[in-house]
Amino acid sequence: MSEIDSRAIISPSARLGSGVRVGAYAVVGDEVELGDGCVIENHAVVKGPSKFGRNNQFSPFSSVGGEAQDLTYHGERAFLEVGDNNLFREFSTVNRGTDKGGNVTHVGSNNLIMAYAHIAHDCQIGDRVVLENGAQLAGHISVEDYAVICAFCLLHQFVRIGRHSYIGAQTVITQDVAPFSLVVAPRGTRCYGINKIGLERRGFAPERIQSIEKAFRLLLRSKLNTTQALDQMRGTLSHSEDVSLLIRFIESTAERGLTK
Repeated sequence: MSEIDSRAIISPSARLGSGVRVGAYAVVGDEVELGDGCVIENHAVVKGPSKFGRNNQFSPFSSVGGEAQDLTYHGERAFLEVGDNNLFREFSTVNRGTDKGGNVTHVGSNNLIMAYAHIAHDCQIGDRVVLENGAQLAGHISVEDYAVICAFCLLHQFVRIGRHSYIGAQTVITQDVAPFSLVVAPRGTRCYGINKIGLERRGFAPERIQSIEKAFRLLLRSKLNTTQALDQMRGTLSHSEDVSLLIRFIESTAERGLTK
């Protein structure tokens, strides 16, 4: 049985799964589909067309599924798709897609979207991502699994954030961030090496970390250019699946360039 506060507003076209709870003054808009166990706390707003998996939680004053903040958006039909077990904290915002980006914003599962964070139209967010307080994602951004984007970071349209990367607080990102990397901007935005502590916390074996470190030394510390560094990685680190992933990411980086 769902628990709906009498002061909540629920659209007749919304579909609520088993065990959904909706608090006072919350709004569930047209064509919203909520999976089992979702919790819409007091004053939260969820708009559609949007589809949410199981056990998502929306804190007070979060606004998820709103229209794109884009001057070329004129009300065309667009969507938001969200997986399971995500937490949207107070005043966080997530927008639906646009025609220019395939009409769909996607958020995976087990993500923590902290207070005042923003995910703009057509973003593609993986699993177990953390967006800390005030992190701001412009449109068409891709964030891969396990990435951490710290407080008050600003991300330019179309950049890609690789898996297991860590972006320090107040960093402005205008180029792609490679998987596994640690990027901070106290003296200008640059990559300072790998996200070693994060990898250790996620159970990466020492030999995996050593291979990634060797790859980053070639990329950042040697006198080789990027193409030469990739050739060296192929020749000396071809046994590492992580390095192969890194190579594929860098080779496909064209839209914004790579943070180094």
